[in-house]
Amino acid sequence: MVAAPATLFVLLRHARGHRGRVAAASACSVLNKLFDIAPEILIGIAVDVVARREESFLAGLGLVDPWLQLYALGALTFVVWVLESVFEYLHLRLWRNLAQQLQHGLRLQAYVHLQRLDVAWFEQRSSAGVASVLNDDINQLERFLNVGANELIQVVVTVVAVGGVFFAISPQLAWVAFTPIPVIVLGAFWFQRRVAPRYDAVRERAGRLAGRLSANLAGIATIKSFAAEAREADAVARESLDYVAANRRAIALGSAFIPVIRMAILAGFLATFVWGGAMVLDGTLREGFYAVLVFLTQRLLWPLTRLAETVDLYERAMASTRRVTALLDEPLPPAAPPGEPLRVAGRIAFEGVRFAYDDGRPAIDGLDLDIPAGRTVAFVGATGAGKSTVFKLVLGLVRPQQGVVRIDGRPLPDYDAAQLRRQIGWVNQDVYLFDGSVRDNIAYARPDAGEAEVEAAARAAEAHEFIAALPQGYATRVGERGQMLSGGQRQRLSIARALLKDPPVLLLDEATSAVDNETEAAIQRSLATIARGRTVLVIAHRLSTIVHADHIVVLDAGRIVEQGTHQDLVARGGVYAALWRVQTGAA
Repeated sequence: MVAAPATLFVLLRHARGHRGRVAAASACSVLNKLFDIAPEILIGIAVDVVARREESFLAGLGLVDPWLQLYALGALTFVVWVLESVFEYLHLRLWRNLAQQLQHGLRLQAYVHLQRLDVAWFEQRSSAGVASVLNDDINQLERFLNVGANELIQVVVTVVAVGGVFFAISPQLAWVAFTPIPVIVLGAFWFQRRVAPRYDAVRERAGRLAGRLSANLAGIATIKSFAAEAREADAVARESLDYVAANRRAIALGSAFIPVIRMAILAGFLATFVWGGAMVLDGTLREGFYAVLVFLTQRLLWPLTRLAETVDLYERAMASTRRVTALLDEPLPPAAPPGEPLRVAGRIAFEGVRFAYDDGRPAIDGLDLDIPAGRTVAFVGATGAGKSTVFKLVLGLVRPQQGVVRIDGRPLPDYDAAQLRRQIGWVNQDVYLFDGSVRDNIAYARPDAGEAEVEAAARAAEAHEFIAALPQGYATRVGERGQMLSGGQRQRLSIARALLKDPPVLLLDEATSAVDNETEAAIQRSLATIARGRTVLVIAHRLSTIVHADHIVVLDAGRIVEQGTHQDLVARGGVYAALWRVQTGAA
């Protein structure tokens, strides 16, 4: 766990670019508090004027007439209240705008960092939990900056300003009034150390609850199909109760702070009240000064009751900052410096490549393969054989622990990742469409593409006909994840999106798995046309779609067990031939 001061330093480091705004907001907080405590001083001076008249404090400054003294105090009180209100408005506006800017900057930095992490990192984590860090945790920082930062500044200003007045009037009473402050401050630090782990637990439970809710909303159709609504409601209830219980443990400790502080405040107030009154009776303290000190004792001590709430906000913010910092500390893969726009030929080579996910099981185990540019190579094998991992390696979404992947003879790490990926089109089996129009989703590959280019890509993917039949044609919204379209329609849009890129390398991961036989035949004709002059890697379970591939690679447990043309592999009578017999009914 990151210590609280170190975590605060991280937060302050992110505020470095806003030093001017921080200074302005802090100045307004200071002035607001100074004008806020001024009326108590003016009340005491007014009591002094009424009690001592021509011998009052103001008379000693040259304003002898008591009526003029009262008028002057009234005018000054008016000015003080106006200025206090003005600086209240200013500090609220400045701190809140600063909170918005800081949370925006931190969220964007965290998101940009996330985008640079390998896909393998995401596969081991809940997407909803990561989203909880970007949303709820960073919003928690906003809540602290909205209120807590100003409160901390104003507590310090109150102690310094009121302390100065006390020591100027009566050093003896000052020591009495300030006696509870060490108790309050030490209590706050004691509270902070003990409540921090509890708020870490709260943030963890919040992330788990968000993950459960997100997963259930994404899988609502499956839940309904199994009539599992009650079971899932119970699961959500358990996660929610865990969150409630974690909050309850934090609240139980936090709620005990204010009553203890109240007793310390009462001791300081009574000491000033009684001892100061005795000094007035002895004639060693003026009545007006006594009134000032009594009022200021409350001004000094009472705001410290809010210290518990401020520390509570602070600890919630620091717990969130620790989670954001942990995300930002995730090591990034090495990146090549941005290069000039490139156009690859498409030769792909795997040299002794080994890759394993976090469980240690090798997904690719000693892969050696050289794919000439412009060839169509198909990968087949059972589920878990490593076919999709081959594609992730080519895209640089994961990096091999051993060996090297080369494109046109250069190792992948030598390329700027963004430049290289612009040269590769990918049609994933799990099609992801964004909640926008059909045109937006096709043009995602090239946002500057014209209408004619988008339509040409749709025609090549055999998608234009169904798009034209939609209510708004290419302007029709597809819904979240494309849920308003069928599986086959989504897949054809994904193919069109990849084709619009006009990439020299095309990766097709079960590109026809969700289409009917007629559409599959049409797409195969299109792919045969667009494959000319490109390097095409194909993953297919339907072997009928790859019989014309230049080369077929059979994988098992991340290793090549067979390779050759369709005719060679069928004649060989091995693993591929057995799969072919099963699919053609010849087994």
